[in-house]
Amino acid sequence: MRILLTGGTGLIGRALCRTWAAQGHEVLVWSRTPQRVAALCSGAVGVGQLQDIPDAALLDAVVNLAGAPIADRRWTASRRAVLTRSRIDLTRSLVDWLATLPQRPRVLISGSAVGWYGDGHELVLDEDSAQQQPDFGSLLCAAWEQEALRARALGLRVVLLRTAAVFSPQGGMLARLRLPFSLGLGGRLGSGQQWMPWIHIADEVGLIDHLLHHDNCDGPVNACAPQSLRNTEFTAALAAALHRPAFLPVPAFALKLALGDMSNLLLAGQRLQPRRAQAWGYRYQFPDIGSALRDVLQSVD
Repeated sequence: MRILLTGGTGLIGRALCRTWAAQGHEVLVWSRTPQRVAALCSGAVGVGQLQDIPDAALLDAVVNLAGAPIADRRWTASRRAVLTRSRIDLTRSLVDWLATLPQRPRVLISGSAVGWYGDGHELVLDEDSAQQQPDFGSLLCAAWEQEALRARALGLRVVLLRTAAVFSPQGGMLARLRLPFSLGLGGRLGSGQQWMPWIHIADEVGLIDHLLHHDNCDGPVNACAPQSLRNTEFTAALAAALHRPAFLPVPAFALKLALGDMSNLLLAGQRLQPRRAQAWGYRYQFPDIGSALRDVLQSVD
C-alpha cells in the first residue's frame, strides 16, 4: 500500500511509520522539514510540496494528522491563528490537491479530537451524539472535520479520527506528568469529577491501521479506550503505578488564571465510548488504565 501521511514527525505519526515500515508499506510524509523525515520516521520518504510527489495518482490512502500542538501555550489570538492554519487551512489545501489528481486514493483518514464534543458533563457520548457546550477547541475540530468531509464529493471514503489523550513512553501527556507525580506532587485537577478519555499509543496506531484496511469504516470514530475514567480515578491510578501519594490538587481558578480558555482542556470532559471502533471489530490491546500505565511506565524505565 502507498500512503501519504501528514503530521508524520509527531508522536502518532512516528509510531505509524514504524508499524507501516514493518508491514512493507510505502509511506510518503508531507512535511515543512522533509529533510528530517528519514531520521524521525522509519522507512518514510519526506516531501516538501504535494506537487512534488512522484506518481501521486497511485496513492492508496491519505492519513492527515497534521496540526500544531494545542496544549503547548495559551490560546492568544496569534496562537489561535496558528492552530487554525495548521489544521483547517492545511486540510483544505490537501483536499484541493486531491481534487486535481486524475486518479484518487480510496480513503482519507483525517485527524480530529474528542474535544469536538465540548464539555459533556455526565452524558454518555458516542459518535452519534451532538456537540455539547461549544468552546474554541470544539469549534476548531468541527471546522477541521468539515474541510476533510469535502473529500467525499471526490469519491473518497472519509474517516474522522477523534483522538483522546494519548499515553506513550515517547512523549505526550504522561511524559509531562511523570516527574511531578514521581516527586509526590501530583493531584486532581479542579474538582476531579470531569471525565477523561484516553488511549494507549499502541491502540491509537492499531485503530488507524484497522480503519485504513476496512472499507466499512466511514465517518467519525472515537479513538479512546473503552474504560471511562474521571480525573480523580486517573490521578489515583497514576500515583499508585508510581508508588507515590497524590494529595496536591490544582484548583480550577488557578488553572483558569494560568491558562485562560486553554484550561478547558483540563477542566472540561467527555464520558466517551468508542462504539464504532468496537462495532467495526477493533480489539483493544490496552482497554483498562492499569495495563496501559504499566506498559508505558515500564517502557520508559
